Amino acid sequence: MTVTVLVPDEDGMIALSEVAGVRPVRYQWGEPLPPQAREAEVLIPKFHPAETTDEFFEGLPRLKLIQLLSAGAEDWIGDLPDGVLLSTCRGAHGGSTAEWVVGVLLLMYRELREFTALQENRQWARRTTDTLQGKRVLIVGAGDLGRQLRGRLEPFDTRVTMVGISAREGVHAVEELPQLLGEHDVVALMVPLTSKTRGMVDAAFLAEMPDGAILVNAARGPVVNTGALLAELERGRLRAALDVTDPEPLPSDHPLWTAQGVVLTPHVAGAARGVQRRSYAVAAAEIERWVNGELPDNLVHGEY
Repeated sequence: MTVTVLVPDEDGMIALSEVAGVRPVRYQWGEPLPPQAREAEVLIPKFHPAETTDEFFEGLPRLKLIQLLSAGAEDWIGDLPDGVLLSTCRGAHGGSTAEWVVGVLLLMYRELREFTALQENRQWARRTTDTLQGKRVLIVGAGDLGRQLRGRLEPFDTRVTMVGISAREGVHAVEELPQLLGEHDVVALMVPLTSKTRGMVDAAFLAEMPDGAILVNAARGPVVNTGALLAELERGRLRAALDVTDPEPLPSDHPLWTAQGVVLTPHVAGAARGVQRRSYAVAAAEIERWVNGELPDNLVHGEY
């Protein structure tokens, strides 16, 4: 059996051509679908679902699976054609995202921005800084992103606690968060955006964090209530490292730009060289399972 897969770029054509039983077909977003689209069972999108029309999916009568190149699926939940399954690219972005978290924590604790400013002014001003060593880090999200972060933090002699949806060996349940927050120097958010995680970091959540703690958001902007975070930042009680914000992109006049104790990056934690190759390696493995009559490992159930 041969499965036709619609692919949006040449990298995908190369990756999928190596999977037995797959016929990759290139399509151009915004242009009419190729004739082979009517045979396609799998679609790899490079567009936002809100940009599609009913006419687009009418041209894919045999579509059964949408394979994403992103780990997040929130844009697609509720926008799938009837009977079509959805698989994410979990496993492709965890390493680079975890690397970003380590990087911003080192930047903040070792005061690297401040030393860069001194360098620019040709000032040799030695001082002792804080350290990542010995810090207590609470990772909220025990999936691939969270596990990758734990593996990179522990060599720095940090003490890591994991929180997931439900309790299991080495992982606390999300219901335990109120008791855990006050015991940690860093809270790193590595969760998907769902109805349960949207706004979970509110004023009450932040109030439980100890003075001087750092909130790291490498998840999605709406996981954090921006107004509540700004209130803590303006008091100088907490600090934050944000790769994502709400709203996003962040308007140029937004108060987060000038809030004290904040490191901001424009949703680039996973944007490291080789991301396309890593994404297609995961996508190809998922599609290979499909061709072999199995369900993808990263199949979305409900919201996640």
